[in-house]
Amino acid sequence: MRRMTWTAAVLLCFSLVLAACGTKDAESVVKELDKVVNSMESYQGSGTMTLRTGQQPLEYKVEVSYQKPQYYRIKLTNEEKDITQIVLRNDDGVFVLTPKLNKVFRFQSDWPQNQGQVYLYQTLVQSILVDNSRQFVVDEDAYVFDVMANYNNGSLARQKIWLNKSDYKPVQVEVSDTNAAVMVSVKFDKFDFGPKFDKAVFETEANMKAAPSSQTTEEPTMTTPEQDVNDSAAGNAASPDNNADGSGNNPDDDSAVDGDDQTNDSGNAAEDEGGDAATGAKTEESADFTAMKPSYTPDGVSEPELIDIVFGGNPGLMLRYTGDYSYTLIQTEPKDQAASLVPGMMVDLGFTMGQLSGDEPQTLTWTYEGHQFRLTSANLPETEMIKVAQSVQGEIGK
Repeated sequence: MRRMTWTAAVLLCFSLVLAACGTKDAESVVKELDKVVNSMESYQGSGTMTLRTGQQPLEYKVEVSYQKPQYYRIKLTNEEKDITQIVLRNDDGVFVLTPKLNKVFRFQSDWPQNQGQVYLYQTLVQSILVDNSRQFVVDEDAYVFDVMANYNNGSLARQKIWLNKSDYKPVQVEVSDTNAAVMVSVKFDKFDFGPKFDKAVFETEANMKAAPSSQTTEEPTMTTPEQDVNDSAAGNAASPDNNADGSGNNPDDDSAVDGDDQTNDSGNAAEDEGGDAATGAKTEESADFTAMKPSYTPDGVSEPELIDIVFGGNPGLMLRYTGDYSYTLIQTEPKDQAASLVPGMMVDLGFTMGQLSGDEPQTLTWTYEGHQFRLTSANLPETEMIKVAQSVQGEIGK
């Protein structure tokens, strides 16, 4: 009897030890995650992001730096095409930099507070905290959460997040569409809490100088909001693209980030504007312009009409789509560009940041490989606009 009692006591103690050292449940992990993100002062991470939104997967190296309360630096590099863009948030605002092309874009935005980013730790943790229907499993080295995706792209439905068991550092993220197909994935190869940053890490000028332009030795053009309005108005007055009645280019309704020609207030804004610009658009420079065509077209939309144009003094191409949705895509290769502060919402396209502005019509503006794109429509849903924009990097050539 004593032997049986002793054996039972040993088994009970052993079971208690195992329970104490065992795997945590979802509730306890969530509570600790909340404490981690609230006490976090800074972090730095790097990894590889893969986009499967086009015909071929695209890989980008991602570097993320954060310093409390609101300093961010995200560096996105496509090594195959030798393209690097840097997204900064500092005391002066939100900027998208392309150092190699000496381009600086300034956004009026509270990014990233108003939208999620798949490579930001705060976004990942927040999506876990707010989803009461979260799914939770444990693998060998990580806690895995399956939660609703919280991004401005409505086609992204759910995401799986792998967190290291020992310190809750992100290991991997997979974001899927409504058909459970993985559209975006991030694999972190390094992530550290609490690094100390030099002030220059989040400064616009320092980041531009870190990778000097291969095309020019001049400083990037920067303007204040007041200068943007004045310069834009002056440019419109002299522009051959301006409508005869002067109503087509209101700087307050600017939907681009360059301060150049603006969008009309009518539903066919870009079409009217492009039509004006197309007159006599064939120039010697246009022969050197290489156009990029979206690989995605919404159902019920016909093949586009291609029109060579001069837009904002630069050769370009306008693609005019009609059908269930009507929209135009204007692309140019501007030589000089000013950083403008204009109202709108930043949109994460994965490979770059775009700006969505206006109501009817809406215009989505972004840059890629030195090209500037303006997608304008009065009836194309935002989710479809993002799909079209993301597919532009898929095919090149008219």
